[in-house]
This record gives sequence, C-alpha cells and structure tokens, in this order.
Amino acid sequence: MDSYLYILYTLIYIGIIISSLYQGRSNSSFSRRSFIYLVIVGLIVDNSIVAMGRLIGEGTFLENISYLRYWIHAFLTPTLTLYCVGILEISKNITIKKPALYGAIVITILLITVEIQSELINLTLQPQWEFSVLRYVPIETASGPPLMILFVTIILLSSGVLLWISEKWVWLFVGASLMTIGSIVSFPIDSGAITNGFEVILIIFLVLTKQHLERDVYNTEY
Repeated sequence: MDSYLYILYTLIYIGIIISSLYQGRSNSSFSRRSFIYLVIVGLIVDNSIVAMGRLIGEGTFLENISYLRYWIHAFLTPTLTLYCVGILEISKNITIKKPALYGAIVITILLITVEIQSELINLTLQPQWEFSVLRYVPIETASGPPLMILFVTIILLSSGVLLWISEKWVWLFVGASLMTIGSIVSFPIDSGAITNGFEVILIIFLVLTKQHLERDVYNTEY
C-alpha cells in the first residue's frame, strides 16, 4: 500500500507544480516565495525514488540515487526560511527590513551547513524493507528531529502566527502545526508513509498562502 501512497504523493506534487505555474503565468518572475517550488521538486524526486525502490531492487544504483534524496533535502528544505521572508514581505501589515532579509539568508546558509556537517558527511546507507517499500536509510539514526528540521519548523510556525495576527490568514500556521503533530504523534496505522502525507498537506497550505497574498498584491496594483 505504501508504494501506491508514494506514487500518489508524487503525482500530487506534480499537479501542484503544473497548477501553480498555470495560475502564476501573469507573474512569472522568480522571487523568494518561489523557493517553495524548488522544495516541491525535491519532494517529487524524494517520493518517486521511494516509490520505485522495490522495482529497482537492492543494489548500487538504488543506493546512489538514495544519497541524492538526502543531499536534496539538505540543500532545499532550509530555503523555506527564504520563502517565509518572501511571504511576510508582501503582507500589508508587516514590514520586512533589509537586516531581516540578510538574517534569513545567513540562517539558510547556516542550516544547510549544519545539516551537511551533522547528517551527510559520514552518511552511510543500508537497505530497509518496510510495509513493502524498499529504501536506503542511514545506518545510524540520531534520536529526535534533526536540528535543521527543528529550526525550519519554528520559522514556519512563527511566520504562520504573524500572518494569522496581521492578515487573519490562519492556514500557514495550520499547515505547519499539522506537520509538527504528524511528525511527533505515532498513529496506530500499518504504514510508514503517513508523515509524508502531512508533508503534502503542509506544501498545499504553503502554496495556497503564496497565491493568496500575491493575489492581494496583484489586485491592489492593478
């Protein structure tokens, strides 16, 4: 069942990309908010590799492309910090000054560096079968969430609270909260793909937040 869920997640992400590009055709310039699309591309790669694991089978090829999953995660997930700054800077009631932007860039670089140093430098993978899904996972797994994920989650939640207060837009906070709950709570379901489902929900709310605020800006300007 999990293999089909990962395929479903991949198709949903592809659908989000196509739909977003179609809806945003009138505003095609790249902005800090556009980093969400890079994150989605990374999730497409991640979920598709996991979905195809059992078809590829154990071996060097699956192991090598599995390393790609972790490197993409390390480089793209921290850019959600820049996404949050991009979202807040087009809010009508929030002012983002240059120091905050520079700080977000520094934080993003630091989070990428921390993730590489703590998770990837000595990363060694081993095959694991779970719920009929074959994937390569780290031999040594640290207890608790990685520091990078913890900081990104705090940034998403904080940004969600600010938008809730200033714009009465609660959905960024809802998405980040559901993702946090999904990562912490152990559900009595025979599936290892549940957390990835909460990722899908989070991404949907992040894209909706982007579209909502950009629509307000576009309508104001024109």
